[in-house]
Formats: sequence, structure tokens, C-alpha cells
Amino acid sequence: MISHTPTLNKSVAQPTLDTTRIDDTRIKAVRPLITPALLQEWLPATEQALALVESSRQAISRVLHGQDDRLIVVVGPCSIHDHDQAMEYAHQLKVQADALSQDLLVVMRVYFEKPRTTVGWKGYINDPHRDDSFAINDGLELARKLLLDVVGLGLPVGTEFLDLLSPQYISDLVTWGAIGARTTESQSHRQLTSGLSCPVGFKNGTDGGVKVACDAILAAQAPHAFMGMTKMGQAAIFETRGNDDCHVILRGGKQPNYSAADVQAVSEVLEKTGLRPQVMIDFSHANSSKQHRRQIDVGADVATQIAAGDARITGVMIESHLHEGRQDIVEGQTLQHGVSLTDACISMEQTIPVLQQLADAVRQRRLKK
Repeated sequence: MISHTPTLNKSVAQPTLDTTRIDDTRIKAVRPLITPALLQEWLPATEQALALVESSRQAISRVLHGQDDRLIVVVGPCSIHDHDQAMEYAHQLKVQADALSQDLLVVMRVYFEKPRTTVGWKGYINDPHRDDSFAINDGLELARKLLLDVVGLGLPVGTEFLDLLSPQYISDLVTWGAIGARTTESQSHRQLTSGLSCPVGFKNGTDGGVKVACDAILAAQAPHAFMGMTKMGQAAIFETRGNDDCHVILRGGKQPNYSAADVQAVSEVLEKTGLRPQVMIDFSHANSSKQHRRQIDVGADVATQIAAGDARITGVMIESHLHEGRQDIVEGQTLQHGVSLTDACISMEQTIPVLQQLADAVRQRRLKK
């Protein structure tokens, strides 16, 4: 058998070829990127932050493995676009999280990257100034600063991992992560998840199919080797151990999939695949038919299922901001305070009764054990 071991002949000088006709022909500019290690030196995690991240990850893991009967609630803005408004929301959410901590494990939704169906504002990291300047270094710094401030309040945070490099800058502060409906089928995101230190939820496909999420969980549980960037900014090969804290998120598809019948159907698929029969239900997106106030109705239905004793519902997601609705970025026009720039959200005032209803449902579920 002939060996094809690659070799580099460094002794023979090779002529430098002009490849500009074929290489980077569609690249407009290349700008320097800060390294994760440098950003973490500028904005280090405190001992208190590390302790909260560690304990909250362990708590979610216990819920996923049936050792804690609380309900995971990932709640917050569809996307972050302003530090002060996010902190105003965080302070209000912390009051509810503390009051309901015996029944709900509240994680603030702090999403910095937004997948777009075609084009649009890609989020706080990609374009923090919302002016197409794409000041990504600023975005990474602002994102990490916000995470430190929210965690500093004592609130765990959850985010979607969309870009494959950005986790190196912020994932040490993240308690729970999501892989979106558009990327659940991505091999790269499954490999990334296999090496992440936090629990991760995979959303069902945009068509509502759950098998793709089941396959993603199986893939993420396995070890992988892939190329990536170290915290020092160097290209490297990463070898992972696999992530056993993954689960399915039901977000609807061609039709909603939050009903008791849907939970039963998905649980059967999970069991046949050899996975734990458990789901997190997203009240928004296709489950609310993109009508933000319908999240309240979805929440009531899910609370009824929980109160009836269904322990397979281990978590929920709610898109919520200071004020309800959404708005567009219009040049020269001042943005409304505390209103989402992406998907429409319910207000904090509308969110509080939903949280209380879910907590009451958990208490009722306990009585049926």
C-alpha cells in the first residue's frame, strides 16, 4: 500500500504566483479582529460570575436529567440592541426570578446574533451601532460587558450560538445555549455544541420536523475533531468529548407544535431514538403564528399540560421586552424605548402573569407525583 503522508519541501524555493485573479475576488476588505484572550483580559469574569455560571449550568443539567423538577424559563428580548435597556429589563426580571425561584429556573435571553431569512440587521455583535459600520470588535466588547453586568446581578444568561467563532469570546459567561432552526442541521454547529461547556437546545426545523433536532442531539453527544480558532487567535484542531446536556426545542413549523398531542408525538420519536423524552417549548415563532400576544395563550396551554402532571416539559422560551411589539431601524428616526428591533415581544407587564402561571403549574405538577 502506498503511503500518502503529506510533506513540505522547504529546501526548494518556489516562485511566488500572482493568484489575485482567482483568490478573494469578492472580498471588499479584511480588517483586524481582536483575540478572545485579549478581550477576556480586558473584561475578565469575576469569581462571583464564574460561580453563578457553574452553579446555574449544573442546575439546568439536573433538570434535564430528572433530578430537579423546576421549569427552565428562558425569557427576554428577541435581540439585544441597547445596553441600558437590557439592564433595565434584567433588573425587573431578577425580581421575578427570585420570587419564583422555588418553581422556575429563570435564564435571561441575551441574543446578540440574528439569523436572517434574506438580509437585515444581524445583531449587536455584527453591527452594534446599527449603521452598517459592522464594528465587530466594538460589538464583541459590548456583548461581553453586558453579559458581565447581567450575570453580576445574579441572573444566568442564555444565547443563540450562530457564528462559529464568537463563542470563544463570550461562552464562558453563558449558562444555556440554543442552536436555531436554520442551523440545527449544520454539521459545524453540531460539532461546536459537542465541545461547549453549557447545556444546549436544538430547535426543530423551520418546516416543523423534529428528526433533524434528534439527529443533532445524537451528533452533539459524540466526540468530534474540527478546525477552529483558539482564544489566542490561532488556527487549531479541536477534539471534543461530546455534550450530554442537549435537548429539543419545539418552535413550530408549518403549524404550531406545543399541544399535548405534539409533546406526546415528539416524546415517542425521542424514545425511539434512544434519547430522553423531554422538550422545551418556544411560545414564540411559529407556535404563536408570529403574533406576539399569542405567546400568552400558548403559555396558558402549556401551563395546563404541566399542571396536569406532564414532566416531559422541562423548559419554555418567551420573547419579552420592556414594552410590547417591534420597530424598524429608520435613518434619522429615534427608536422607541424598550421595543424590539427584530421579532415582536410581549411587555414585561404581560410577562409577569405568564411566569406566575407557569410557577403555579409546577407546584400543581409536584402534587401529582
